[in-house]
Formats: sequence, structure tokens, C-alpha cells
Amino acid sequence: MTKIILEQLIWDDWNTGHIKKHKVTRAEVEEAIQRVKTHEEVKNGRFLLIGRAGSRLLSVILSQEEGNKYYVVTARDAARKERKHFYEEDE
Repeated sequence: MTKIILEQLIWDDWNTGHIKKHKVTRAEVEEAIQRVKTHEEVKNGRFLLIGRAGSRLLSVILSQEEGNKYYVVTARDAARKERKHFYEEDE
């Protein structure tokens, strides 16, 4: 697993509006990233992170920009397959 060193999340009107469509807030994304249990590189330098925000389990897609700064592409409730993978990490 590639280690991600995240120093800053990059927010703009587009990604803030996009996650709002999924009923996710910036605060939830930031909490989920602090509580990430699993992540993987998906494609084109993007990473899928799965973490907890309160009682929710969120999937967050990040794109590495410069250095350790990552643009939040999207965030949503984790799909069934993603939740299964998250809980299998305990075993």
C-alpha cells in the first residue's frame, strides 16, 4: 500500500458543491481522512480512502497536486463492497 502524507486538502467551490450533492460536508471529509483505515491507488494518481466520520463510513477520492497537497475529487457514503473491505482489515 502506498503511504500518503497529507499536509493539506485543496477545496474550491466545485468540490464543495459536489460533495454536498452526496450530503457530505467538508468537516465530515476531514474527519474521515483523520480516521482512514484503508486506502488504495485507483488510477491516474488518484487515491480512494475509506474512513469514519461519526457513524458514517465515507469513501473519499483524492488527487495529488503538488507535494503533499491533495484535491478532494469527491466524497460519498461507502458502497457495500468498500464497507466489506474496510471491515475485513480488522481480521
